[in-house]
Amino acid sequence: MTDLRALIRTIPDHPRPGIQFRDITTLLLDPAGLRATVERLADTVSDRPDLIAAIEARGLVIGAALAVRLGCGLLLIRKDGKLPGGTIAEDYALEYGSDRLAMHVDAFTPGAKVLVVDDLLATGGTALAAARLVRRAGGEVTGARFVVDLPALGGAEKLREEDIETHSLLQFDGD
Repeated sequence: MTDLRALIRTIPDHPRPGIQFRDITTLLLDPAGLRATVERLADTVSDRPDLIAAIEARGLVIGAALAVRLGCGLLLIRKDGKLPGGTIAEDYALEYGSDRLAMHVDAFTPGAKVLVVDDLLATGGTALAAARLVRRAGGEVTGARFVVDLPALGGAEKLREEDIETHSLLQFDGD
């Protein structure tokens, strides 16, 4: 069995002093680790969604692979200004700043079942912004999946407060 934790490196003081950045790019380089990640995430999904809402940037990689594995479509959630055509956008707070996410306004028909996917859950701001975009467009958020959770930052609890069921493959203590 592949040890996913061993494939994730920690980069101290990135992007600012005091942050322990959990870098999954080393996991993505490992074929067995990438395959195990996608399979383990897929195993947590009981009802196939219509779409995976994958969050830029590393979430797009995991989300695309998971969409293929589950046999559903891929909804891109990107930084504002990166998508062509009509979009809707949502501001959100990060543990070290703020940003804005966007998606195509016509990405799906109302009532679509959408699973939010990203590489890491910290404060929950990014995932909540993605979920709010999906809901604003008339979609049903069926849950959220992450490779890594940083429980000390409270993101999973914030998602649960908005009735979003979450699952992460790994947890790292601290920030």
